[in-house]
Amino acid sequence: MAEYTLPRRLTAEALGSFFLFAGVLGSGVMAENLADGNVAIALLGNTLATGAILFVIIAMLGPVSGAHFNPAVTLAFAIRREIGWREGAAYVLVQLAAGAMGAWAVHLMFDLPIMQLSTKAREGIGQWTGEGIATFGLVFTILALVRVRRDAIPMAVALYIVAAYWFTSSTSFANPAITVVRSLSNTFAGIAPGDVPGFIAAQIAGTILAVVLAGWMFEGGISPRTSSPE
Repeated sequence: MAEYTLPRRLTAEALGSFFLFAGVLGSGVMAENLADGNVAIALLGNTLATGAILFVIIAMLGPVSGAHFNPAVTLAFAIRREIGWREGAAYVLVQLAAGAMGAWAVHLMFDLPIMQLSTKAREGIGQWTGEGIATFGLVFTILALVRVRRDAIPMAVALYIVAAYWFTSSTSFANPAITVVRSLSNTFAGIAPGDVPGFIAAQIAGTILAVVLAGWMFEGGISPRTSSPE
């Protein structure tokens, strides 16, 4: 990423976050509208669209910014000293801002109130455990492949999220920024604002565990690296 200036990297993070968050929320709205009450079919549509957009944006923007689009991923690389904390904070702010714009764009496209809050309850130990596991698996996948096979990251991340939508109780948010933004949308993929802190706490715990385990397994510890995540 050294050849790209910070404004270009932040723009890449903004574009990726916009399309990822819009993809998750928009496909949820479309799937629910077309599924005629069949939640499994709606979730399948939401899943496939999310996996597809993930592959595209990571493959396209990864060489520019590292394709984080997720504060958990940014936190992982900050802990590993592969991105500075100040730069990481800028990444997170851009992810949140662009992601919120993605949600509002979805509301506009589907003739919904642009400003809204979700009422969908997602709470309890089962949901939090699902989020911790989902985020651990996502971050570990990225950190492992950064070490052993970078070219597989776009496909691996997309496939992991497709799977985790179905094997985790929380349907794998695995992203603090999208968790916040989904609280701003009272649609299929939403989450009540009061349930956001529990999800984020579980996501941070999963991230830290993934960093520690990946550092031990692949590098013998957490140490500075000079190569980019993508």
